[in-house]
Amino acid sequence: MSVQPEITQRDLRNRSREIMDAIQGGQSFTVTRDGHPVGQLVPLRRRRRFVSRQEFATMSRAAPDIHLDTFRADQDATADTYLDDPYAH
Repeated sequence: MSVQPEITQRDLRNRSREIMDAIQGGQSFTVTRDGHPVGQLVPLRRRRRFVSRQEFATMSRAAPDIHLDTFRADQDATADTYLDDPYAH
């Protein structure tokens, strides 16, 4: 895990464009005021819309096994088991 560079409140004000460009490029920063950390600037995760077949296959091989009976028991324990229509009047 890499250490985030610290920037002062003044740096943030004076170099905002440069800092925002770095954040957009994936860099994170810790903002300080009077030498004390007061916040973090981190890039937002971008939602991917497409995963290649190769990547999906790789992720699937690394996924834990699903035990059908355990999965079903978990569903039954959390799902509403009433057969009545809750919207019927």
